[in-house]
Amino acid sequence: MKELLIATKNKGKVREIDNLLGPLGFKVTSLLDHANMPEIIEDAETFRGNAAKKAVVIARHTGVLVMGEDSGLEVDALDGRPGVYSARYSGEQATDESNNDLLLKELSGVPYEKRTARYRCAMAFADKDALIDVVEGACEGIITSERRGTNGFGYDPLFLIPAYQKTFGELDLTVKQTMSHRAQALKKFLKLLENYLVRTSY
Repeated sequence: MKELLIATKNKGKVREIDNLLGPLGFKVTSLLDHANMPEIIEDAETFRGNAAKKAVVIARHTGVLVMGEDSGLEVDALDGRPGVYSARYSGEQATDESNNDLLLKELSGVPYEKRTARYRCAMAFADKDALIDVVEGACEGIITSERRGTNGFGYDPLFLIPAYQKTFGELDLTVKQTMSHRAQALKKFLKLLENYLVRTSY
């Protein structure tokens, strides 16, 4: 079985990607499945930059096909923050809980119509020799004034999809996977992967 290594330790991300890629005959692994992986400092100013860095470093180290993924939340009322700092928004020891607490605090008093936001995702594809390409996806939403639902991870309990009037924390994973930023990026990533397999007979 072909292996695709997701350059992350985030179990939530791996689960979502595995649900979409697994049926295609790929063994999806993550940094949690491999020992002695190099530490990657996510110091790029964009999701694309961080995703590419992860993919290239890990692919060179392991010799397997790698997806480097970086994603986060952009809130218009906060001038695009937390952006690339989404995972560590509330500090180096940030948790989903502390990040959500800070987001609610910073948006306190901001009216519903001005709480627009989007999840953005970049996925980079690399083999042991080079970066193949980087693709992106985005999903528009509204930040609620309180947590709703226990599904998902990250800012999902606060990210409302207007068409459903439910947050990603309330929506079933199968519904989320039809529209999420990660799902949009993954559709493009699959084309990259298919073209690569045809070109290289991997």
